[in-house]
Amino acid sequence: PVAVVTGASRGAGAGIAHALGAHGCIVYVTGRTVESDGTVRGTIGETAEKVSAAGGVGIAAPVDHADDEQVEAFFERVGREQGRIDILVNNAAIIRDEMMGRTKFWEEPINVIDTLNVGLRSSYVATVYAAPLMVPHGKGLVVFTSSSGSVHYAFGPAYGVPKAGVDKMAADMAFDFKDTGIAAVSIWMGSLLTDRVRAIVASNPEKFGHILDTAETPELTGHVIWEL
Repeated sequence: PVAVVTGASRGAGAGIAHALGAHGCIVYVTGRTVESDGTVRGTIGETAEKVSAAGGVGIAAPVDHADDEQVEAFFERVGREQGRIDILVNNAAIIRDEMMGRTKFWEEPINVIDTLNVGLRSSYVATVYAAPLMVPHGKGLVVFTSSSGSVHYAFGPAYGVPKAGVDKMAADMAFDFKDTGIAAVSIWMGSLLTDRVRAIVASNPEKFGHILDTAETPELTGHVIWEL
């Protein structure tokens, strides 16, 4: 099976790609982080290596999902190399640290709302270019990574609005995909044990330690996607 996981240099995307690799998938790993600068952990190359080590074939593909031309060129590449896509996971998103604090939206920089560009709009664009590689084969799965923050307050509007948006996008795309054999779903992930979350817990175990009681591994959603 051929899978594309966007925004997979680290976090949920990296875990999903890793899990799909364990199921033998060819996984294209997209993202902007090609080299680590020492302050950010995780690159698309490192994720691709984990995919291959797990039993799949990991392919690192540098893509800025804010650039439609780069996205179009990437899917053209997948078409040339594989001829189809079986699983598309729309996970790329700009998550700024300022958005994740306990501040009011007017106290945050305006650019936290860039989630509407890389997060919501980018998922639409990726699916537009992926669909022609799925429809002719009569089967496929389009996944949007979301959370329950789409229906309750989590980290403010810059977080919740794009989550609600991809939920609706999945529903409307599923309607258009009717009779094609392609399904579109939005998966609500729980708290994830990403490197970022582990660092937050380690910074104040007394305050944040409870997260460990219910947190999921980043790979869990990948296994759910495989079962779907």
